[in-house]
Amino acid sequence: MEASQYHLPVLLHEVVANMAIRPDGTYIDATFGGGGHSRAILEQLGPQGRLIVFDQDEDAYRNRIADDRVTFVRENFRHLHRFLRLHKALDADGLLADLGVSSHQFDTGARGFSTRFDGNLDMRMDTRGNLTAADILQTYSEQHLHQLFQDYGEVTNSRTLARLIVQLRKAHSLRTIAEFKSLIQPVVKGNPAKYLAQVFQALRIAVNDELGALKDLLTQSPQVLKPGGRLSIITFHSLEDRLVKNYMKAGAFEAADENPYSFETPPKPFKLITKKPVTAGETELRANPRSRSAKLRVAEKI
Repeated sequence: MEASQYHLPVLLHEVVANMAIRPDGTYIDATFGGGGHSRAILEQLGPQGRLIVFDQDEDAYRNRIADDRVTFVRENFRHLHRFLRLHKALDADGLLADLGVSSHQFDTGARGFSTRFDGNLDMRMDTRGNLTAADILQTYSEQHLHQLFQDYGEVTNSRTLARLIVQLRKAHSLRTIAEFKSLIQPVVKGNPAKYLAQVFQALRIAVNDELGALKDLLTQSPQVLKPGGRLSIITFHSLEDRLVKNYMKAGAFEAADENPYSFETPPKPFKLITKKPVTAGETELRANPRSRSAKLRVAEKI
C-alpha cells in the first residue's frame, strides 16, 4: 500500500526543512504510520545514514520500508531509550514524532477509532494490549469515567455522561460503536459529530495511555539526541501541545508559574527552533483537511 493511501503525512516539507538533515546522520521516526515522513527523511540520507522507526501497530509494520538503512522497532515509542541502546543508535541527530492517529486507523472501521463506522469499541493502537474502549466503559467507576471525559475530551457534560454509562451497562454490553452512540444519544450536547469526537478522543487516549507515553518520549529525548540534535513533534490537540511546548521551553511539563511551590529550576535541555508552532498552509489544508489541527514544534538539544 502506498504511503499516501495509508496516511497522508502532515507538514511534510516543514518537518524535513526544520530537521536540518545530515546525509550521514542517525534519525528516529517514532511514529512510522504509513511511512511518509520516513521516506522523506530517507531521501535526504546518504549510504551511511541511518533511520530507526518505531510503531506498535501491526498494519504499520506490514507497510515497512525495505531499505538496509532502516531498522523497524515494533514497540511503543515510550521504550525509545531501551531500543536505541539495543540498536546502538544513541546520540541521534534528529527525532520526529507525529502524534496523530493515522488515516488508515481512522478509516478502518473494525479498529473502532472512528464514529463514522460500526465495529467493536476497540481503539487499541497495539492489538497485543489487553485494554479496549469497551473494557473502560464496562469497568471504570463513575468518578473515573467523569474525570476521563473531562480531562481527555473536554466533554461539557462529562459527569452526566459518566452517570448514564454506569446506568446503561447494567443492561447493555456497550461493545459496539452503533450501540454506544444510540444509547448515549439523550445526553449528546451541541454538535453531535463534535461531541462524539471528543468522547472517542478521551477513550482513545485512555486506552493507549497516550499522554503518559508522550511524557516518556519527551523525558528520554535529551538522553537519545546528541548536542545540536533536533526534536520535532507534531501534535493534534491542546493536551499534547501543552506538554510539548512546556517541555521544549523549560524541560518540565508544567510552566513555572503553574507550579508556585517548585523552587528548583531544572536545566533546560533544549533551545527553541520554532518560537511559535508551524501550521499547515492553504494548499495542504485543501488537500488534507485533517492537517487543520496539526502543530509542529521543533527544538535543538543544548
